[in-house]
Amino acid sequence: MPYPDRFYPVVDTLAWVKRLTALGVGTVQLRAKDLNDADALALVREALAITRGTDTKLVVNDYWRAAIEAKADHVHLGQEDLAEADVKAIRAAGLTLGLSTHDDEELETALRHAPDYVALGPIYPTTLKSMRFAPQGVPKIGEWNKRVGNIPLVAIGGIKLEQAGPIFAAGADSIAVVSDVTQNADPDARVRAWLDHVSEAA
Repeated sequence: MPYPDRFYPVVDTLAWVKRLTALGVGTVQLRAKDLNDADALALVREALAITRGTDTKLVVNDYWRAAIEAKADHVHLGQEDLAEADVKAIRAAGLTLGLSTHDDEELETALRHAPDYVALGPIYPTTLKSMRFAPQGVPKIGEWNKRVGNIPLVAIGGIKLEQAGPIFAAGADSIAVVSDVTQNADPDARVRAWLDHVSEAA
């Protein structure tokens, strides 16, 4: 099974982790913001308890100290988090490391840390957070795919299922999805449609 899976939802609550795990999603990122160390550790431990014994891999966004302490397997860092993180400690704990990138300079920074995957975004405009980076567009995926070599490339940012085909065709190994699941009128059906799509594409 690839890491991360081709369909890679990003959610912010334990309820979502539980729901996606029950649906058989292979990789789920938990991205909860502005927690103190104690709350972050409690959250990560609860999320790991949900995914333990299942086929779902939990990726902890940002809280790398909690991820190490809770014995998680996977962590994802944004560029600001990366600047403050102890990458040696993350690696020593055996965690995989995924990194967010938004432009060429950030990609160079990411590649210096030999990440297990690189996320590129936003591909399309996104309403979830104000981005200081312009949408990259699908052609950028092909360009970056050549630059990262064998490192998996994750596309993120405003992506809907209907756009998945061209994005995979352009060279993305995985698509990180937020609003297309969490803001969908029928999230479970949408998740199943994504899972069907990526299994057929594979």
